[in-house]
Amino acid sequence: MESFHGSMLELKNQLEKGIIQKACQGLMEYFMELRTHFQKKYPDHFVSSSLYYGYMDMTYFAFIPPSLKERKLKPAIVFVYETFRFEVWLAAANKQVQSKYWELIKENGWDKYRLVPTIKGYDAIIEDVLVENPDFGDLDALTEQIERGTLNFIENVEKFLVDCKVN
Repeated sequence: MESFHGSMLELKNQLEKGIIQKACQGLMEYFMELRTHFQKKYPDHFVSSSLYYGYMDMTYFAFIPPSLKERKLKPAIVFVYETFRFEVWLAAANKQVQSKYWELIKENGWDKYRLVPTIKGYDAIIEDVLVENPDFGDLDALTEQIERGTLNFIENVEKFLVDCKVN
């Protein structure tokens, strides 16, 4: 395993090339545009006012329809750096709400999406891959994929909750 000092030297070498900064800046600009797209197109939904930039582990924003907001559930559009893909997560306002819905999904055997193994150490309840290999050369198509997948995810979560008669 690389030492912290060794890792920092490698980071310095990579930063000197300038590509990492350009890529990160481009990703953040795209994410801000994506958030704005959702805000403008879905004014009845809550869209978080800022991005969570993360520590090069994930970047995300919440996109919450009224039906899930009243349940204190928060879908989030997430870019996961390690897998280099876009995902959608169902998160909650707090650990108590997270636990309630995690148990509900587990008890009902709903396996449409990946249920996180435990709520300890996880922000999500369930997760799904939106875009496995994002094409950053066609941002309009990428936005469309993310939007379509997110709306489908939310629709399926809402249907599950109605079928379970959850208020």
